[in-house]
Amino acid sequence: MNMNIVSFSKSVRVAPRKVRLVADEIRSISVRLALEKLSLTQKRGASVLQKAIKSAVANGVNNKNISEDALFIKLIEITEGPAFKRFHPSTRGRVHPYKKRTSHIRIILTDDKDQRSKIKDQK
Repeated sequence: MNMNIVSFSKSVRVAPRKVRLVADEIRSISVRLALEKLSLTQKRGASVLQKAIKSAVANGVNNKNISEDALFIKLIEITEGPAFKRFHPSTRGRVHPYKKRTSHIRIILTDDKDQRSKIKDQK
């Protein structure tokens, strides 16, 4: 059976650029291996992605009755969320604006064996 499980994390307070660095390391691998890699990665985006993947796995296990071992990552999409606009005080009464960026994370897991072999061939 071909199932896709989707999970979203919105407005996560880590810049998308930082999350993408970690996401590139775990694309198209099994969920178990991805969670293992993320637990050993010392980047800010790792804990956020680990939480999102665990949420997707829970969706698959509880809602679709799929075992965790059968799942692997089909797609990870990191997009930019709303940015908090802040100002840094400077000399002569001036300010320097900057943005505290946020991320939207979308994860799709699948249990399709054909899709798994296609993704491995692309590497």
